[in-house]
Amino acid sequence: MSRSSLTLLALAALVCAPASATSLLDAWQAAQAHDRVLAVARAEHAAAQTKREQASALWRPLVSLSGGAGVASSQTQMNGAQFTAPGMGTSSGVDFATSINGGASARLAITAQQPLFDRSLETNREKLNLAADMGVVAWHAAQQEAMLRTAERYIALAVAGERVRVTRSQQDAVARAAQEAHDRFKLGDLPVTDTHEADAALAGLQAQLAAAELEAAVKRQALADSTALPQPTARLPVLRADAALQPIEFWLQAAETRNPQLRLASHAVELARQALRQHQGLAGTSVNLVAQAGHDVLVGSGDFGRASNRATNAMVGVQVVIPLYTGGMRGAQEKEALHLLEKAQAQQDAAREQVAAQVRAAWLGLQAGKSRVAALEQALKASHARLDATRVGQSVGDRTTLDVLNAENEYASASLRLAEARSAQVMNRLRLAALADELDEALLAQTSGSAP
Repeated sequence: MSRSSLTLLALAALVCAPASATSLLDAWQAAQAHDRVLAVARAEHAAAQTKREQASALWRPLVSLSGGAGVASSQTQMNGAQFTAPGMGTSSGVDFATSINGGASARLAITAQQPLFDRSLETNREKLNLAADMGVVAWHAAQQEAMLRTAERYIALAVAGERVRVTRSQQDAVARAAQEAHDRFKLGDLPVTDTHEADAALAGLQAQLAAAELEAAVKRQALADSTALPQPTARLPVLRADAALQPIEFWLQAAETRNPQLRLASHAVELARQALRQHQGLAGTSVNLVAQAGHDVLVGSGDFGRASNRATNAMVGVQVVIPLYTGGMRGAQEKEALHLLEKAQAQQDAAREQVAAQVRAAWLGLQAGKSRVAALEQALKASHARLDATRVGQSVGDRTTLDVLNAENEYASASLRLAEARSAQVMNRLRLAALADELDEALLAQTSGSAP
């Protein structure tokens, strides 16, 4: 096979990888079940959704049953009473007295209460529903972050693997050059310095290869930890040069309306506003429909012999509670809620600025990256041409072994710089999509080269 054919294969390897390599979409699908950070977010989402049930329960009747038993004493005395009984006439100045010392006491009561008006319950219901909505948005944001995190780890492994491949290929080329230098030195065709230079270059590449393999092992383990794949492999992402990039105004508007972080900030402002309402106007005033029934028994002996007191009561009516004085607590809580609302609004403005800056950085990175990738592609072609020319020059005696080694090194560096630049472009595209809430499996499939 000619050197030109080998070079073309090396260029193709910058974009393609063996069919056995794990795709980015496969890595993400595995991460959904094994990513620990995502598992935490999933549990938080499930917990947040119970707040809707709590909100619905606030306005339902509350029924409670209470009972108790113990030892009690009772002393009752009444003087100057009037007593009337059939056949006995009417008597005035009658005294009554009962006494139970350490008697057995028991009480059973049932109470039902239906809220009719309560500002606190109303605002609490709104706050609980808002918290549930925030749980949905937070879960979606966590999925976007996990998808982006998986892509970063996958592409980092792909670049590390490419560094190992290029370094190993460079080492093989330098090993051949070193062997050729030794053979030609024995024939008296090259000075001994050429053999020393080749041996030194080979030793340096062996050290670089060891470092590159260690880095790849670390990146592989990071991806394995979040996906539970035993030995994940990664291919370099596909850079879709034909994909049109929307103007920055499009992305800024998309982020303003759909970015999960901004949606969470908006919900937080509304949550603070509801908390302020809880301390304004008729705060603390409540109207409840109440029904109660109870039975009390006290049995024992006292100063006048054995006695038994029994009482049964029942009531249905409306209960109104109006706070008249709270010692300044209500005013202080209202001021606190007002300041917390101002804080939430300031945090929303800060989040809006932060997201806009991130959108601009990703978009400008994509714009600048196009020129950088194009320049590096030209640099790679030039490095290849220089390497071929240097090899030819060495064969006719116009170039030294050191010149060939330098050309090999420059070609390998150009290959890696191009792979890193293409990967950075893909990551910028994924980050921009995540900021606009457009990162999904279809985009991951395109990045993997598995989408139609």
